[in-house]
Amino acid sequence: MEAQTTVEKTLHRSSSRGGANFGWLQSRHTFSFGNYFNPERVHFGALRVLNDDQVAPGAGFPTHPHDNMEIVSIPLEGALEHKDTTGTDGVIRTGDVQIMSAGTGIAHSEYNHSDADPVKFLQIWVLPEKLDIEPRYDQKAFRSENRKNRFQLMVSPQQSAETLWINQNAYFSMAELDKGSTVVYEMHEKANGLYLFMISGAAIVEDESLGHRDGLGLVGKDRYNLQAESAATVLAMEVPYQGF
Repeated sequence: MEAQTTVEKTLHRSSSRGGANFGWLQSRHTFSFGNYFNPERVHFGALRVLNDDQVAPGAGFPTHPHDNMEIVSIPLEGALEHKDTTGTDGVIRTGDVQIMSAGTGIAHSEYNHSDADPVKFLQIWVLPEKLDIEPRYDQKAFRSENRKNRFQLMVSPQQSAETLWINQNAYFSMAELDKGSTVVYEMHEKANGLYLFMISGAAIVEDESLGHRDGLGLVGKDRYNLQAESAATVLAMEVPYQGF
């Protein structure tokens, strides 16, 4: 009889997240960030920050610096203006994914592109594989039909026309599931861990029922089954796990 694989699970319920409310910005933090610090929730492997942000109309983050971090932004509702010291001046909208390698140092600003509606987006930081690389910026639009009841790869460590490149052995994918459907996530690297974030809806993964904005870290298996309990959207972040 084949031995059962032991899976290490790290469950973060939406209600247990830290947060901040500055009026113009409402943010929920899965991991320690800003004034929120929890020594048991500093990171999941190379995944360092997972912020669920809402910015008021016309408001935003003034120019500020970063270095040696891979920063991924995923708009969920609305559009976000971006300017940085690489010369980038543009807008990312729902359906787009943005990545920025801070490297030796970059400064940028982010503002709600609308004067009428809030913008909601995920701000995700991943610790880099190589330090002090040249700062860079990239963004790409991804068609939602290509993630219907399957995972659509959006970020990977391989240079590709289909995905955004990240300076880490990490992979970001998204799936939009119909109620009752099952999708399988196949790990790209055995040594990596998988962090699942339920953007909407509900699903069962490794006997855990995940709801809106719940997160689940998984280590130990080559593949994981997700069964949708309702229509659901899930973000899968596969990152190096050991040594962080």
